[in-house]
Amino acid sequence: MKLETGIVLFIITLTILVTGSVVYVLTSRTKGVNTKKSSPENTTSIQMQLQAYERLILLVDRIALPNLISRLGRTPGSAKEMQVMLSQAIKEEFNYNITQHIYVSADAWTAVKNLKEQNLLIINQFANVLPPNATGLDLNKLLLEYLMNDKKGSLHEVVSEVLSYEAKKIL
Repeated sequence: MKLETGIVLFIITLTILVTGSVVYVLTSRTKGVNTKKSSPENTTSIQMQLQAYERLILLVDRIALPNLISRLGRTPGSAKEMQVMLSQAIKEEFNYNITQHIYVSADAWTAVKNLKEQNLLIINQFANVLPPNATGLDLNKLLLEYLMNDKKGSLHEVVSEVLSYEAKKIL
């Protein structure tokens, strides 16, 4: 039981640190109004940037743990199988959108990467705490309880706000 408490405290601390760094980036970086003259090249560039932010907001929504569990949670199997399915879904979604990083700020991309890494860490930590005979439903229940009890675990909402904020600055 002490090991479980230590792991939960570690995850909470990590969540607070990651959330704090994202909030710091969001509040500390401000850019001036875009003063470039409108040209076809500039308009195309802005459209591509906005599309990238749009895709990354969709990515963040798709890899949010509650949404992943909603999509994959009814699949029968062991906790280890569910761990693999959830982790694989996150990695596939991320890899599908990896090229978007060239159109967004480094801070925005770092926030997305941190979300991916945090979600993988949470899944793996909670899966490793469960007994070997635990089901996928047990893992999903544990993950959802953690998210419901610790609002700081909702990093996906903060990352979505960062992406939305930066996209609005482009407009």
